[in-house]
Amino acid sequence: MSQLGLDMTYDDPSGRRPRNRERSAKGPVLIALLSLVVIGMAVFLAIKSVSGGGASDYEGDGSGSAVVVVHSGDSLRIIGRSLTTAGVIASEDSFVQAASVDTRSQGISPGSYTMKLKMSATSALNLLLDPTSRVVNKLAVPEGWRVSRTIAAAAKATGIPVADLKASLARAPELGLPAYAQGEPEGFLFPATYAFGPDATADKVISALLDRFAKAARDTDLEAGAKALGRTPLEVLTVASILEVEAAPGDYDKVARVLYNRLDSGMRLQLDSTVNYALNSADLNLTAEQLATDSPYNTYRVKGLPPGPINSPGEAAIQAALSPAKGKWLYFITTDPQTQTTEFATTYDQFLLLKRKYLANVG
Repeated sequence: MSQLGLDMTYDDPSGRRPRNRERSAKGPVLIALLSLVVIGMAVFLAIKSVSGGGASDYEGDGSGSAVVVVHSGDSLRIIGRSLTTAGVIASEDSFVQAASVDTRSQGISPGSYTMKLKMSATSALNLLLDPTSRVVNKLAVPEGWRVSRTIAAAAKATGIPVADLKASLARAPELGLPAYAQGEPEGFLFPATYAFGPDATADKVISALLDRFAKAARDTDLEAGAKALGRTPLEVLTVASILEVEAAPGDYDKVARVLYNRLDSGMRLQLDSTVNYALNSADLNLTAEQLATDSPYNTYRVKGLPPGPINSPGEAAIQAALSPAKGKWLYFITTDPQTQTTEFATTYDQFLLLKRKYLANVG
């Protein structure tokens, strides 16, 4: 039996095989299938984007603790990677997705944070945005502290060895110490409260204290003010440091006037505070032997100001040293230590009367 005509269709009487029509029929079907695949993938990705689709994530607020450091310039993905490495979250993708829908994520600050283990990405983000979760070491430096005490406190607050801080202090001119300090940092580690992260270095600590002094110097216009007084910035700072020890804040400007009047008249300052600095002590009543100490800081023996500050003065003392009260006083004495009452005299005889008053009050 002949095979002719078996492939023929009713609408193709010629008997020829319709090859081109078969190909043209398959083409649209293939395109349609590909379109469906593309649409399906788009829908899948959209659902994944909205729902977190597939990004591994923990649930809840977690437990335990871990410290994570966010460095300046870290992207959200890098932060997510750090959190994942520390075991805080399940994946960096989950953090990126949580942060991408929360505009607050742009406000994550550099620093060290105390986190919990196995937190949800959203919980981790919220903790990074909570200032109380930041790990900081606080250093409080009161007015009137000497360098030695400040360094000891900085070591205790930050865990940095005293030897490392002293090494940085020796490089103070490279870290911000002004040229007029003549290489001596005493008086220039400004009294304030500082916050340092766990990764703080000795150089960073010393630089922070010196930078804060630089701000105070600008705020008080120290250099221009000293020039107007006919003094150097170092001399003004030295006077301010004496005020921190010798006077109550309310008397700073009047005691500053006494110091300048004595300097201008060629009188010795005769201050126990400067002798105490030379002796590295803080005695209220010095002996005759102590008052005879051979030191440029002994203002009972040496005329003029000591070589430099005897502690770190605050802005109020610096401002008083720049703007002393008007008056002709040459003496001052705290006649009642309990109430911190200080009285002033222009003559030695007046001073002796005030001294008797002091002795009566202290018994």
